Amino acid sequence: MSTPGLMMNRPLLISGILEHGAAQFGEQEIVSRETHGPLHRYTYADAAKRSRQLAHALAQLGLKAGSAVGSIAWNNHRHLEAYYAVSGSGMVMHTCNPRLHPQQLIYVINHAEDEVMLFDATFAPLVKGIAAHCPKVRAWVCLADAANTPAIEGVSVLNYEDLIATHSSDFDWPQLDENTGAALCYTSGTTGNPKGVLYSHRAIVLNATAGCMPDVLNLSTQETILPVVPMFHINAWCIPYAALVAGTKLVFPGPKLDGNSLYELMEAEQVTISAGVPTIWMGLIQHLEQNNLRFNHMKCTAVGGSAMPMALIAKFVDKYGVEVRHGWGMTETTAVATMSSLSRADRQKPAADQHAIVAKQGKAVSGIEIKIVDETGATLPRDGSAQGELMVRGQWIMERYFKAEQSALVDGWFPTGDIATIDALGTMQIRDRTKDVIKTGGEWISSIDLENAAVGHPAVAMAAVIGVKHPKWDERPLLFIVRKPGQNVEKDEILGFLTERVAKWWVPDDVVFLESLPVGGTGKVQKNDLRKEYGGVFS
Repeated sequence: MSTPGLMMNRPLLISGILEHGAAQFGEQEIVSRETHGPLHRYTYADAAKRSRQLAHALAQLGLKAGSAVGSIAWNNHRHLEAYYAVSGSGMVMHTCNPRLHPQQLIYVINHAEDEVMLFDATFAPLVKGIAAHCPKVRAWVCLADAANTPAIEGVSVLNYEDLIATHSSDFDWPQLDENTGAALCYTSGTTGNPKGVLYSHRAIVLNATAGCMPDVLNLSTQETILPVVPMFHINAWCIPYAALVAGTKLVFPGPKLDGNSLYELMEAEQVTISAGVPTIWMGLIQHLEQNNLRFNHMKCTAVGGSAMPMALIAKFVDKYGVEVRHGWGMTETTAVATMSSLSRADRQKPAADQHAIVAKQGKAVSGIEIKIVDETGATLPRDGSAQGELMVRGQWIMERYFKAEQSALVDGWFPTGDIATIDALGTMQIRDRTKDVIKTGGEWISSIDLENAAVGHPAVAMAAVIGVKHPKWDERPLLFIVRKPGQNVEKDEILGFLTERVAKWWVPDDVVFLESLPVGGTGKVQKNDLRKEYGGVFS
């Protein structure tokens, strides 16, 4: 019989993160670009006080443990307060993606059974269109003061500042079971209705703590982090929690995510670390190049959501001196599950080899296990060449979808739908999504590798590849290109460029030039939209 440990049994709770941050780093700054007016500044201690006031206000509205509170909001300080007040009270914080189709947004609000909806004034027209279809919502609260709260025809709207103003800044957070549901996020719903993932306090606290580690986000009191990744997308990769664990200065960008706005904010607030999807970084780098600018404080950017092109990694590192860390995670993994970072030995290698290492999605974070399997479920070797479906299990991995009767696991592992390789050192690389890999004559072509190669052309701003049905080869790749401003590159030049960089049979059968690519709310290219319009049959 094993011997039990003789330690305190204290639950891992989100309220504990808030109170730790306020008690140990109370003077640390939180800077927020508002939907209205100038930058807002206050401290961890201020945020904790206002979170407690919001907890009282929600109770006064009649909400109880287990009630769901939704948000349609940007990354800002009031949204942060809701993160802590809602979950800390034993309720469920449901962050909604405002870029979902209105019918999908209505679906997730009703499926989550949200009783209160918090929204930024930007989204007032959206609220007007959906409110009547969300009968369980008893209050719509604008994240603003009275002067900046819009009137919405047919909707009774409260303003956030008046809602919390009269309440005490003292609140006794309940000592919950750490497995209590804390936050709810829905998948992007590219096929069918979005599916909900209900995170526990335990999962979020463990993920946030892991995110602080030196080879993950490397957070500390010496750093300033700006999460560009939206707070409605996997809880901004848990950065709003991780920052308070480590005492890191937090900077929120609000609604302005263009290259100029991000650069100005990063420079003004001396941001050292940021995190977002590749499309954001493409826009930022273009702004720097067009205006001959440099970073004066940025040291590291974390990227996820989709693969970052090697050419973009090289620009960040070689031209601007900013380290790139490539991560992988999904809604079902709470946030980060793997992260690439260079070891001491890696840093002795040539720059091109270093970039190739960073372009992979890296090693499993402590608390996570990964493997790849073939179509029969057999585990494939870690040799860097065998490709199979990526399976994951660990301390913050989903077991089943919200309100689902059946477990999503296969023999205790979550099937991710990603095709990957894992090498002998444990480094994982996503080769494609199972739905995006192109099957030509019985062989696989990675759409990700083709896109990365195409973006390496100096005239290409963005690229996407889909498989199009072919009468002989099953599928063939079709390439979409968005040119950089002022560039006139044509099809033959692009295909010639690729011929020198990929296998001949990988070279796309055709190129379509677009003004822009369809991008979803999390910054990912919506390949389903491209398939609907262009996914016919090659002759």
